[in-house]
Amino acid sequence: MPAFLNPAEAEFWVGAGLVIFLAIVFFVAKAHRAAAAALDAKAASIQANLDEAARIRDEAQRLLKELQAERADAERQAKDMLASAEAQVRQFEADAKAKLEEGLERRRRITEQKIATAEAQAAAEVKAAAAELAAQMAEQVLAQRIAGAKSDPLVDRAIGQLAGKLQ
Repeated sequence: MPAFLNPAEAEFWVGAGLVIFLAIVFFVAKAHRAAAAALDAKAASIQANLDEAARIRDEAQRLLKELQAERADAERQAKDMLASAEAQVRQFEADAKAKLEEGLERRRRITEQKIATAEAQAAAEVKAAAAELAAQMAEQVLAQRIAGAKSDPLVDRAIGQLAGKLQ
């Protein structure tokens, strides 16, 4: 027989005391229930943490999808705004070009009118100067004829014709 099964040996009594102690703890103190409850509580805590982690992961994935959708929408809006701005710039360029051409055309017409007015005024001034010069020359010619002859042959002839016409 082995030595630990012999009641005369100290190991027997140590083993028996251990078995009795464990039986008392197990049946009287119901330590197994406390240990099981502690293990169940720990398992429940771990399961709750895993469930919370899964919920947080799902929420993070949902938020990621929302943010990706918002980003795509923001990029689309930015492209639309850029296209609108480019169209507006082209429209502004066309408007500015049209206004510039209209302004240049208006200035050209005004300049042509001023030139025509200046030409007409210059022509009138030349005609007036020519008429005045002609009058002065005629005056000088007449003054020389009168000074050269005491009587004007034209006036004398006109007087002679008057006598015939009055009769």
